[in-house]
Amino acid sequence: MAAGACSQEMVDMVEQPEVDFRALDDLILERFAGDKENLIMILQAINKEYNYLPRPALNYVSTRLDVPLSQIYGIATFYSMFSLVPRGRNIITICLGTACHVRGGERIKERLESNLGIAAGATTQDMRFTLETVRCIGCCSLGPVVTVNDKVYARTDSEKTVKVLEEYE
Repeated sequence: MAAGACSQEMVDMVEQPEVDFRALDDLILERFAGDKENLIMILQAINKEYNYLPRPALNYVSTRLDVPLSQIYGIATFYSMFSLVPRGRNIITICLGTACHVRGGERIKERLESNLGIAAGATTQDMRFTLETVRCIGCCSLGPVVTVNDKVYARTDSEKTVKVLEEYE
């Protein structure tokens, strides 16, 4: 399964959030002046609110901005910051770039997969954690690096990382 992917059964099991169309109107019209040029920023705001891009929200943005849905999906699938499937409340990202890999990044990934009971690219059934890998976070001298909700944990190992996750439970 690809990074960020989720099985259809998992998507079906997760209760879809109620999309607040008034809030979307405020976002689109007030915050971003209804300007198509702000599409990526609008998608970022939606992604931040729901932790993924719900299909009804994308349909609404498409209609409201008069932008083809295919163009919105093109953007949503191109940028790794977006997800089209529900993700956990806490996003764990493990760097597996060369510097982090040689310093133990793969061992951290294997330990977290074991502890969480999921493979990289998946979300726990309780929707608490999503485990992702990247090829570089940009902190090569600090490796191995793990982020949880964009908080960076540098020079870490599998034991330290497991302890860090206890803060998010």
